[in-house]
Amino acid sequence: MTHPAPLAQMLKERGHLHVIPLMGFPGVQITRTTLKRNLSNWDTQFRTLFELVQRFQPDGAFTFMDLSAEAGALGLPVRFPLNEPPSVERPVLRSEEELRGFYGIDVLKEGRTRVFVETMRLMKRYLNVLRGGYVIGPYTLAALMMGAEDAAVATLLSPGLLHETLAFATRVISRYARALTSAGADMVAVLEPSAVVLSPRLFREFSARYVRQVIAAIEVIPILHICGNTSHLVDEMVATGAQGLSLDSLVDLPEIARRVPSDMVLIGNISPTAVMVSMSPEQVYAETQALVKAMAPYPNFILSTGCDLPQETPLANIQAFMDAGRGRPLGHPTGDLTSMPSVLKEAPEEILAALESPCDCGRMTRD
Repeated sequence: MTHPAPLAQMLKERGHLHVIPLMGFPGVQITRTTLKRNLSNWDTQFRTLFELVQRFQPDGAFTFMDLSAEAGALGLPVRFPLNEPPSVERPVLRSEEELRGFYGIDVLKEGRTRVFVETMRLMKRYLNVLRGGYVIGPYTLAALMMGAEDAAVATLLSPGLLHETLAFATRVISRYARALTSAGADMVAVLEPSAVVLSPRLFREFSARYVRQVIAAIEVIPILHICGNTSHLVDEMVATGAQGLSLDSLVDLPEIARRVPSDMVLIGNISPTAVMVSMSPEQVYAETQALVKAMAPYPNFILSTGCDLPQETPLANIQAFMDAGRGRPLGHPTGDLTSMPSVLKEAPEEILAALESPCDCGRMTRD
């Protein structure tokens, strides 16, 4: 497959600031659904994303973020509340012999990975924006399997099992990433939050080495996201081959922009909680305006949030974020954005009618 033009080149050719908030969870306010239903049902998840895209008209949209999808597909015990993100309850891996027990599992046939693949198919069919999917990072999946503390200790005391687990995780993640790509993803973001605790040297050995292999398998725009203050890891993150770095609000984005190559796109980084949840629309607008102004000298920039937005994020705050990013007055009608291409490939009523047609879309998958 021919790789697409680098992300930085695409931004240059399109000629406007791209605004892509990492939103999914807040859409349950519009569709009056639960997180569990959206994460278990591709028809519901797509409907929620459809409503968000139609309402806010971003330049791109990602599926819901779920760090337990691959782990659940491998059989790890997942706690799955009705209205909270699912989480792995406990580690299950202590030896190489136990690791071999996972080798025969196909993560595309088990658990909820299929939900996200099928959601992506619907996004490709109906959404005229950049479409993004998520995969977990190798070190983060290994930390879920082994336990975060044990994985960190293993970097120093028992690297053999950790490397074997990382190699296994890389194969699992790469297979899932290729499935998302085949389903229509334009971008795949690798989520590696557990690696934030590593030193640059340990990150290079136990994360970046394997992230590079996942990125090589993605075949579309690869993005790397790590939560927390990753200022000490930026150089190593750049070396993974990612075309974009999605950075948390703890990172000084203008300072990082001066450090990275001009063809490395920086994505972020308005705080999802301190700003997007807790501030008023007027304050969100001012905070976003300030970041846009600070990043104006750097065309390799996508305005986004520092991480996925919590479900309680006020919709008015998302609108304020979009207004500031588009350079329009607060409260400006979204429908007046006549200079932007339509975010939908068909009329909204036609899409909704098609979704109502009989099909197997939206049936619950096993977990």
